[in-house]
Amino acid sequence: MTAPTKPQPQSPPQPPPPHGSPADGVTDDGVTADGIADAPGGADLHSPVIDWFDEHARDLPWRRPEAGPWGVMVSEFMLQQTPVSRVLPVYEQWLARWPRPADLAAEAPGEAVRAWGRLGYPRRALRLHGAAVAITERHGGDVPTDHAQLLALPGIGEYTAAAVASFAYGQRHAVLDTNVRRVFARAVTGVRYPPNATTAAERKLARALLPQDESTAARWAAASMELGALICTAKNESCQRCPIAGRCAWRLAGKPEHDGPPRRGQTYAGTDRQVRGKLLAVLREAHTPVPQTVLDRVWQEPVQRARALDGLVADGLVEPLPGGLYRLPLT
Repeated sequence: MTAPTKPQPQSPPQPPPPHGSPADGVTDDGVTADGIADAPGGADLHSPVIDWFDEHARDLPWRRPEAGPWGVMVSEFMLQQTPVSRVLPVYEQWLARWPRPADLAAEAPGEAVRAWGRLGYPRRALRLHGAAVAITERHGGDVPTDHAQLLALPGIGEYTAAAVASFAYGQRHAVLDTNVRRVFARAVTGVRYPPNATTAAERKLARALLPQDESTAARWAAASMELGALICTAKNESCQRCPIAGRCAWRLAGKPEHDGPPRRGQTYAGTDRQVRGKLLAVLREAHTPVPQTVLDRVWQEPVQRARALDGLVADGLVEPLPGGLYRLPLT
């Protein structure tokens, strides 16, 4: 047999492992283990960030062993665009009432909306209820371990599937939330903020930076997220306390200002979101159908009020009944 022109592996190529994890030594975009070590910022980021996390990580209920995969999933739904301080009391009440997916699935979806309280973006409550129903019907009431099965659940997107697989089951996945993206943008690519929407280049970089060991990769995912939440914040970053300040490309470049599309803060006062919230607040407090006349009192401007109510109905958050009555959805 002719000698190969480059070194070959000692064993035949194996099919990709389950759960969407890359095969040993190769990420799913073809970056080798050597490539990971040589990636900008490289594997030398892992130890200082993980060591920092081991010492400074917040004691959050969804990080405790007793939370289980369902507790992790609930937290991931609630934490989207919502700070930890607002999530904590609702999370505790939710898990006390619905400790397993089947418990939530047995309730009407409107009860999930009611219990969601004022966390905002209440469609997340409906999606979490839908995921609980699917888990109960398809997976015997247990949150699936397989990444593809997680991704197939209603309301579960790329980020949430990776987060649950990583944080609940210790698997090796790139978990890219806003905090992680900001850490990578600054430490590795040398810019102050990541793009407004996650790009293919960010996904490739995140995969390249993943430690090869599965448990270390899961720890890295949690640690890099915590670093962005506590130290590498969007404003008033604490570089003096950052464990990788000496390796941060943005800091070493003199912390150049953002050079990209304007970053617009979200407004709330006077928006349809505010009107929707007021309408839902009335319906959450009521345990019988609410007349249109009661809902009309929450906002003086009739066109905006009607648009907000129509939007809630279209989103499945409110159920209209004959006689001008409204309630939270039962089905």
